[in-house]
Amino acid sequence: MMQMLEKVLAHNGLVTAFLLVGIITWLSARLSRRLTLGRVHGSAIAILIGLGLAYYGGVLTGKQNGLADISLFSGIGLMGGAMLRDFAIVATAFEVQVTEARKAGLIGACSLLLGTVLPFIVGASIAHAFGYRDVVSMTTIGAGAITYIVGPVTGAALGASSDVMALSIATGLLKAIMVMVGTPFAAGFLGLNNPRSAMVFGGLAGTVSGVSAGLAATDRRLVPYGALVATFHTGLGCLLGPSALYLATKAIMA
Repeated sequence: MMQMLEKVLAHNGLVTAFLLVGIITWLSARLSRRLTLGRVHGSAIAILIGLGLAYYGGVLTGKQNGLADISLFSGIGLMGGAMLRDFAIVATAFEVQVTEARKAGLIGACSLLLGTVLPFIVGASIAHAFGYRDVVSMTTIGAGAITYIVGPVTGAALGASSDVMALSIATGLLKAIMVMVGTPFAAGFLGLNNPRSAMVFGGLAGTVSGVSAGLAATDRRLVPYGALVATFHTGLGCLLGPSALYLATKAIMA
């Protein structure tokens, strides 16, 4: 019976992936309510569980794709790929009211620019402090501090090593987790109680996953507005990382 069930699950990889994610989401929501009284959103706990399972899959198989390298969970590689990820991000924009989005105006654009440049400076400075003195490595790790997607894209464009690109991804993931865990606690201080402040926050924080989870734990009605502005960070970071930010870092280090 177990062999038959395992065969069915392995041959329907994408369905199995949705089932696994659904179970983790349900478990994370219960842990959020029972252990943190909802202050730490379930999605943050789910990401930590996902990272743990990915590490376990890598240790078990010795390969590069985490849990997706186990044949039973191969569908996770498709479900977690760029196609469904980008679809989910774009789908958040359909809940936005245009009249509210316009209220962000110039301050929204400024927050987007600051949220791109300031994390880069912090990331590149930390890279320099830890001994990564070449411009390519500093730029790649700094770009990872913008989002975990911008880091490897910038690194690939500049010819960075795989180790440095891995560090840039880790930097972006750490930032995302910090944002999603810290947002509910800082919401009162930041005034996250209206669409305009949510858009400014999304522009400054810059990580779609972190902003979405953090705002969901604060006020789920604000999620589309924060995610709307944060989504632009990926495109803007990928544009500026290998060009303007690289040249600026090169000029400073020279």
